[in-house]
Amino acid sequence: MPVSILIFAGTAVFFAAVVRGYSGFGFSMISTVSLTLVLPPAEVVPVVLLLEVVASGWLLPQVWRQIDWASLIPLSAGVVIGTPFGLLALASLPADPVRAGIALVIIGFVALMWRGWRPARMPQTGTIVSVGVLSGILNGSTTMGGPPVILFYLSGPAGAAVSRASMIAFFMGTDIIAFTMAFFGGLITPRTGFLIAFALLPLTAGIFCGSRWFRRSKEEHFQRRVLLLLILLAVVALFRAFGQMMMPG
Repeated sequence: MPVSILIFAGTAVFFAAVVRGYSGFGFSMISTVSLTLVLPPAEVVPVVLLLEVVASGWLLPQVWRQIDWASLIPLSAGVVIGTPFGLLALASLPADPVRAGIALVIIGFVALMWRGWRPARMPQTGTIVSVGVLSGILNGSTTMGGPPVILFYLSGPAGAAVSRASMIAFFMGTDIIAFTMAFFGGLITPRTGFLIAFALLPLTAGIFCGSRWFRRSKEEHFQRRVLLLLILLAVVALFRAFGQMMMPG
């Protein structure tokens, strides 16, 4: 593999890991969009999934006591319920228009939150399960199951540390499931192992820097920066969806 590609890949993983260490999410989207510029998607996806698991494993012991299990358990139950329906919808719904619609909804919702909208208290269990079901449906049909969970925690009354910790735990579970499916689907090769081994150093360095950045940030700054990140990811998803829809054939 050319040295130039390795340098680019290492730099992309580092910056994506900084974002992950700071916000608790965003690594998959940033690293996948970056790495697929120089590597085939079939090689990139399993690498990113395992790096996500490693990143979560690195962060989880630090945030374990801050996880809001009262919301995380019903959210996860909702994902289990919703994912099969999302997989069924995958066969009948055009994925790219749905992705574009989700991205537009995310941008609108973030705009409301930017203007100061917040619920006064944590939603009841039924509402939390519904958010999980929506996440599962979107994950099964479009692989964009993360935004409902991110918005749920950011819009709630829980503080930045609790929201970040709960998102780290949630995404570790979904990433383990996805990587297991990739493994049994035959997507893991010796080249995958080489790329993962190469990326471990920039991943660790980025997670370390992002975590230190979070510890030094004020809560109101965290909320604003994460909302900006969410808008950026939604815009990237929107352009990718429109690009796919405009391709001939």
